[in-house]
Amino acid sequence: MKFIHLGDLHLGKNVNDFSMIEDQQYILDQIADIIEAQEIDAVLLAGDIYDRSIPSEEAVKLFDGFLTKLAAMGRSVFAVSGNHDSDERLHFGSSLFAAKNIYINGRYDGEIPCVTVEDDHGPLHIWLLPYIKASRVGHFLPEADTSTYDKAFRAVIDHADVDGAERNLLVLHQFVTGAAKEPELAGSETMVLNVGTIDKIGADCFDVFDYVAMGHIHRAQAVGRETCRYVGSMLKYSLDRNELAQTKTVPVITMGAKGDVEVQLIPLQPLREIRHIRGHLRDLIDSATDTEDYIYATLTDEETQFDAMARLQEVYPRVMKLDYDNAASRALGAEGGGPVTEGKSFHQLIGEFFQLYQGSQPGEKEWAIIEETAREAGVIE
Repeated sequence: MKFIHLGDLHLGKNVNDFSMIEDQQYILDQIADIIEAQEIDAVLLAGDIYDRSIPSEEAVKLFDGFLTKLAAMGRSVFAVSGNHDSDERLHFGSSLFAAKNIYINGRYDGEIPCVTVEDDHGPLHIWLLPYIKASRVGHFLPEADTSTYDKAFRAVIDHADVDGAERNLLVLHQFVTGAAKEPELAGSETMVLNVGTIDKIGADCFDVFDYVAMGHIHRAQAVGRETCRYVGSMLKYSLDRNELAQTKTVPVITMGAKGDVEVQLIPLQPLREIRHIRGHLRDLIDSATDTEDYIYATLTDEETQFDAMARLQEVYPRVMKLDYDNAASRALGAEGGGPVTEGKSFHQLIGEFFQLYQGSQPGEKEWAIIEETAREAGVIE
């Protein structure tokens, strides 16, 4: 049986005030084409379907269209909620969806729902575990030790009484770590990961499952073993250098007989890339390529470039961010040179800001306006 592992769709997300709806529609259509071409039987959706607990109308319409297309293709869907999703909103209508082979578990009530399917190798049990906190485990399993996430989740798995002699697949959205190292972050994760403290679960907690389809971390990677995987986000969702360097993929999972699991990573091609370009403003304009991409531009001009953003936008209409790397910006600590305000007065800081972006100090009238505004705001006396 063949599955495609998805997660961290974050439908409705904005990146630096740019809506990603069109890009998300494009990549979901591409994923649907992969599902058809690869003759996928079912979709595993590991949480963070939406970017917000109260999703936009556009985001809900996008997910509805995706589910409708999958149902029309005759594909089953196995989905759980993530920490960005509303448990109740995602769980609503789940019984009705199940009649169309769309199984969604948005909330934990003390049990892990299991859907059993059959193929040539016999039964395959698909377990659906949404994002939960250790305190919620304690509510339903009062005898369990919930002093750490790891202990709480081991109690959840033990309580499920999974038969390790049969084939089992788990879909979940949680912070799971390997024995040797922590998972690598992409840069766009907005949850707090308390690495080294109680908010993590050891990957060996899920050894009874033949494949573990995880969401939560936006960089695709295996954790502990090749068949325990974070799918990563389907698009780049930040300007972080770690994320910009990634090639997004989706895993296609082929489940054979017990213990026979094959993982194939298929690259995704976005409608538009998010790119970091760097150089003198004139050179960036003259050598512009792929102008429909989202752009993070770093200017290395030593002299201030007036209307730099507007000039770049004439060539790159989707400039997300503009900053400088030159002697003045480095002097101000823009490249990580330490606290830029330490030991400096209000007037020194304002003067340096004007010098950097205007090339001169404020004039007498400008200082009068700045000081009056600062006094009204209580910044100076």
